[in-house]
Amino acid sequence: MIYLKSTSLALLFLLSLSFGFLHHGWANYDQTKVLDFETTIDESTFGNPHTMATVKYQDESWTVYLAPASRMTERGLSAEMIKKGTKVRLVAYPHKTEKGEMRAERIFVDGKKYELR
Repeated sequence: MIYLKSTSLALLFLLSLSFGFLHHGWANYDQTKVLDFETTIDESTFGNPHTMATVKYQDESWTVYLAPASRMTERGLSAEMIKKGTKVRLVAYPHKTEKGEMRAERIFVDGKKYELR
């Protein structure tokens, strides 16, 4: 019984570690490099675990991680508000190692600010 309990706990621990790299925590983004720019949404996916958008920044396509859909909805943002073609202003931080990826701290839609953290 003790062996089964120990083995189960060890497997659970290893399983939880294996998914840790999938989490897009703030530590992976360089918060000393603030990207504050206006752009147009090229593509967006409104959902969990994070809403994502593709935008142009300095003539290159970037993936922007936004907040989870539930948080965005709580703060007044809907999928319709960030659909393809929507003009937005983003305040974001670039990923430390992944080129073309950033995480947004806030988004402005129609001049209104929405905090995402």
